[in-house]
Amino acid sequence: MSQVIVKDLVKNYRIAERQPGLWGAFKSILHREYREFCGLDHISFTLEPGELVGYIGPNGAGKSTTVKLLAGIMIPDSGHCEVLGRVPWKSRIEHVREIGVVFGQRTQLWWDLPVIESFELLRDIYQVSTTDYIRQRDELIEILDLSAFLDVPVRQLSLGQRMRSDLAAALLHNPQILFLDEPTIGLDAVSKLAVRDFIKCLNREQEKTVILTTHDMDDIEALCSRVILIDEGKILSDGSLSDLRAKVSTERLLIVDLVEETAELHDPDAEVVHRDNQQVHLRFDPKKVPVTVLISRITAQYAVRDLFVENPPIEEIIARLYKREK
Repeated sequence: MSQVIVKDLVKNYRIAERQPGLWGAFKSILHREYREFCGLDHISFTLEPGELVGYIGPNGAGKSTTVKLLAGIMIPDSGHCEVLGRVPWKSRIEHVREIGVVFGQRTQLWWDLPVIESFELLRDIYQVSTTDYIRQRDELIEILDLSAFLDVPVRQLSLGQRMRSDLAAALLHNPQILFLDEPTIGLDAVSKLAVRDFIKCLNREQEKTVILTTHDMDDIEALCSRVILIDEGKILSDGSLSDLRAKVSTERLLIVDLVEETAELHDPDAEVVHRDNQQVHLRFDPKKVPVTVLISRITAQYAVRDLFVENPPIEEIIARLYKREK
């Protein structure tokens, strides 16, 4: 049975407009002008238990709006939505007991309190039993390596420390579904890998359903088995990463590290897209020329130190899909 059901959700925003300057401010008091903005335009999808879904799109595409609707923070203009059998905005108290939400640019921790005291307050809010709270808290502290700054006020934490603390806070009541809205934004490489590993562990070992919105395509490639692509409030694609790539192009890249820097590399079935000294990047279509044939031709004509095949960067694939849809 699907844990999340979204059908024809619509959300429109009414945005106030005014001209710049003092005169514009005065006019807006007397006569306020508005424009309509479509945040979500009849989107539909379902999520099964244990899925880890990447929900991606450009700024303003509708990602955060979707998360807020699923979390029960906002109410749609029309459409149907169920999360764990409940309509989120109609059963707020029961609903939030079963979900965890992390917004990368906001915190649910108390700014002037030590981290551990925020955890205690959240235990009371969610009415978690002492036994369950201690077990869950201690496990999260160990996995996320929080012990060194539990007594530090939240305002004094680094971004990476706060993000790990927010992840723990969202899981203290052991929710079934976790909504992560850009959880790695602004993090350094070490913190980003730690958060990424934790999300992967959470999904695979505890089988929690996770919706991840992010602009970091490395997060998507490392974590997500399914990707939903949204732009201007409409879902453009829903499937695996390989499905997304196939929808745009079957091209692949062959990176060749030549022995001689001065060697000019040419092949009738491949296009040189980039060269950095001895390293040459070739774009080719495996439907037109098998990779084994291309490699054999190149190694027969040129002295090669190393070579490997990879897919085009996912950022390039997504950008091309946006451009094609527009």
